[in-house]
Amino acid sequence: MQNVFLVGLMGAGKTTIGRILARKLGMKFVDSDHEIEARTGASIPWIFEIEGEASFRRREADVIRELSGQPGLVLATGGGCVLNADNRAFLKSRGTVVYLRASINSILQRTAHDKNRPLLQTADPRKKLEELMAVRDPLYMEIADLVIDTGRPNVQSMVQTIINQLATKACEAAPNCVTHAEPSMNEQSNILLNVDLGERSYPIAIGPDLLDDVSLLARHVNGSKVAVVSNTTVAPLYLARIEAGLRDAGKQVIPVILPDGEEHKHWGSLMQIFDALLEHKADRKTTLVALGGGVIGDLTGFAAASYMRGVDFIQVPTTLLSQVDSSVGGKTGINHPLGKNMIGAFYQPRAVIADTATLETLPERELSAGLAEVIKYGAVIDLAFFEWIEANIEKLMARDKGALAYAIARSCEIKADVVRQDEREGGLRAILNFGHTFGHAIEAGMGYGAWLHGEAVGCGMVMATELSQRMGLIDADTVARVRKLIAAAGLPTTAPDLGVEKWLEAMEVDKKNEGGAIKFILMNGLGSPKISNAPQELLLATLAACV
Repeated sequence: MQNVFLVGLMGAGKTTIGRILARKLGMKFVDSDHEIEARTGASIPWIFEIEGEASFRRREADVIRELSGQPGLVLATGGGCVLNADNRAFLKSRGTVVYLRASINSILQRTAHDKNRPLLQTADPRKKLEELMAVRDPLYMEIADLVIDTGRPNVQSMVQTIINQLATKACEAAPNCVTHAEPSMNEQSNILLNVDLGERSYPIAIGPDLLDDVSLLARHVNGSKVAVVSNTTVAPLYLARIEAGLRDAGKQVIPVILPDGEEHKHWGSLMQIFDALLEHKADRKTTLVALGGGVIGDLTGFAAASYMRGVDFIQVPTTLLSQVDSSVGGKTGINHPLGKNMIGAFYQPRAVIADTATLETLPERELSAGLAEVIKYGAVIDLAFFEWIEANIEKLMARDKGALAYAIARSCEIKADVVRQDEREGGLRAILNFGHTFGHAIEAGMGYGAWLHGEAVGCGMVMATELSQRMGLIDADTVARVRKLIAAAGLPTTAPDLGVEKWLEAMEVDKKNEGGAIKFILMNGLGSPKISNAPQELLLATLAACV
């Protein structure tokens, strides 16, 4: 493979990612800053202080010119190397340039205690980074062959994404070459992610047959009592296995079996959980386990947040939708006849254990519903992931274990990173509601349970995409592309006719709304979200076109 040059701001992860990438590709790794230090015998901060930035840039240009001419190299460049036009020309012509793009918040977290960043030794590092980003981002984009966002908590998966894209790019340049993006984990892989929330951080374990690992669940249970909340569909499949493992670990198990379905996500079911806890004298050290899909997870989490003002709970999601979305992030709650999920609490679990083997018993309709949330992440956050889904939708529909494992892991990575930055949906996290304003209206308007949540979200994404085009944010080809993928996932693309008045009434009861104005998550291009109000006439035109 030709040279790979990593560019991006300081703290974007060029050195960490570069080392792993070079090892996997069987190439040599060099960090240009480290090379400068080795040649001068002085640290970068010392060179800046004694010789000044101009002298450092001359040394950097010499190193870039020399190293870029060597074959078989993964080169991590300094953040400012692109300021030199010759450097940009050498990198662009002598290899594949990968722009590792990181948010200001991510860089500040990674560099907060790093004294080897001379440009950040100022009274206001954030302002300095914003200034650097404004100047350098256009230059990175000018020469980049690939752009990779480095907000993911799992570096190995991110490196695999780079390798996949490098292979695709190389294949496109070769005659008679056919390639398909491959998932970064096979069907037997287990992966452990982390939702980084300080004291409330927790792990996400993903892999096959995790329910057979007795110690995995028990290690997160502090007290002697465990209430396992499930439903009439899931309990006969998995409850006995979990009960046996917990009892073998010396725990007293309290089973709570609720009726299955979105229509049962209400106060009555919540009271059934409380009744069981009080009847068995559950104390503050009791742990609740949510064994089921999104409804069970939301109900159990809300019960845990409320019982004795807060007890531990663990998510054990058994549907694709809950594994990729609802089990992660701490949103709990119940529905009200006038609005979905309007009553609840933000309450994080102790752990999420996603056994991918449970998907083997999932009905086709539930599988498609889960794919709606997978597609959502690609559509508004990660273009490369969206393209991977397009290339692998047949595998996903056929339950290819490797493809499903990768889809779950990547979805959880994205959500974990968004939750880390905005736990209580103060701004950024709202983008995860793409398609949900329309989708929740469908659920409420049709009656909870008539459409599955994922079905409503899938159709809602088509409607949000249509509205985005009417507002001039995207073109017709993008709308067609999203609609085609939604349909390929077995999801509805035509909305029910609720009547304009009922549509508007349902959408006005939404958590994102402020001052009575309906807020939508729109597409400002694939992988780029926009939170906005919509002119009434365009919204009405969208409703008319999609029904």
